[in-house]
Amino acid sequence: MKIGLFFGSFNPIHIGHLIIAEHVAAHTNLDQIWFVVSPQNPFKQKNSLLNEYDRLHLLNLAIEGNEKLKASDIEFKLPKPSYTIDTLTYLKEKHPKDEFSLIMGSDNLENLHKWKNADILFKEYPFFIYNRPGHTDLKNAEKAKVTFLDAPQLQISSTFIRKNIQENKSVKYILAEKVLEELERTGWYK
Repeated sequence: MKIGLFFGSFNPIHIGHLIIAEHVAAHTNLDQIWFVVSPQNPFKQKNSLLNEYDRLHLLNLAIEGNEKLKASDIEFKLPKPSYTIDTLTYLKEKHPKDEFSLIMGSDNLENLHKWKNADILFKEYPFFIYNRPGHTDLKNAEKAKVTFLDAPQLQISSTFIRKNIQENKSVKYILAEKVLEELERTGWYK
């Protein structure tokens, strides 16, 4: 099976993430898209993150019923902080018949050379890159097997959503309905 890995904190998952994943699923030869919830991104502060199991729960609510999309807790079992190369090594051991690709925005491609074992990532894994406004430095694309996708973009972020929730402002239509209902029920991010 060909699996695209969409890594992120998903703090919380929002429709921008879902639109990108659905676009990649519809416009590539990938069989499934796995949202890999990162318990601790080495480039982000841990204190701003909702518990990883709660983020995974919200993700499962958001993709419920979509057979092409899957939520993955694979990094919960690995040492923290999470490094993509370690996750890929673990996945290859557990799923030797599957082929893994990385899905990311051009902002991440720009900084990929700073990642742990970036040279191995460039050499061994295909990348599906969607454009992020203001991030057009694509010199790293020369080192990798890259497919560029013109995925629809929304100018929203999880940071923006958390800020609106804290300020009691509406986030309706920015989140999947079940995610919004769960956030209202639990009071997360208040």
